[in-house]
Amino acid sequence: MSYRERPALGGRGLVWTKTTSAPGVGRVVPDGCTDIMWSRGTDSLFVAGPDTAAKVGESRPDTLFAVRFSPGVGPSALGVPAHVLRDLRVPLDELWPEDAPRLLEALNTAEDPCAVLEEAARARLRDTPPDPAVDAVVAAVRDHSVTDVADRLGIGARQLHRRSLAAFGYGPKVLARVLRFDRAVGLAWAGVPFADIAHRTGYADQAHLSREVKDLAGVPLGVLLKP
Repeated sequence: MSYRERPALGGRGLVWTKTTSAPGVGRVVPDGCTDIMWSRGTDSLFVAGPDTAAKVGESRPDTLFAVRFSPGVGPSALGVPAHVLRDLRVPLDELWPEDAPRLLEALNTAEDPCAVLEEAARARLRDTPPDPAVDAVVAAVRDHSVTDVADRLGIGARQLHRRSLAAFGYGPKVLARVLRFDRAVGLAWAGVPFADIAHRTGYADQAHLSREVKDLAGVPLGVLLKP
């Protein structure tokens, strides 16, 4: 398997390509993001919504091209609240009935399919920018309680919950949990010792980290890192 990514959308996301050359088992873990993905092998164009737990399935030889929206950004481009897409994979033509067929045609003739996906996403975001509170929520939930986050934004806790569901697919507590898990996995891939990861990402200890990883990924961290 080979995987490549590069920044996209002016820092509000990235594009990625993954080529799988042999059948196997694939595991996708929560990261708070939403993707538009095109499978060259099946010529299918679909949206992967924000996940609350790992998705495990058979992977076949294929090349996937995708644009990944940073947490809170995707719903503005897709035109539906994030919680509608939570834990789902949805054909893009259900969300973009007019644009999806043209986009699929462009992908089939493109030298750089990721550039085509990025431009389509960028055009949508120009028309419907993300909720301006998104970045503040992402930054604040890392280190503050729900009440503190709401106070920082000058809104009530219930309004924060509603806006979080629409932007991220989760309430702020679940969002904080998913983002912390995603940071921990990123550090693990970078080779940081597990005990240091727990300390740097705010887990009580390494045992707490292990429980959270097992709950969200379905396997221990060491297993998750295996090719």
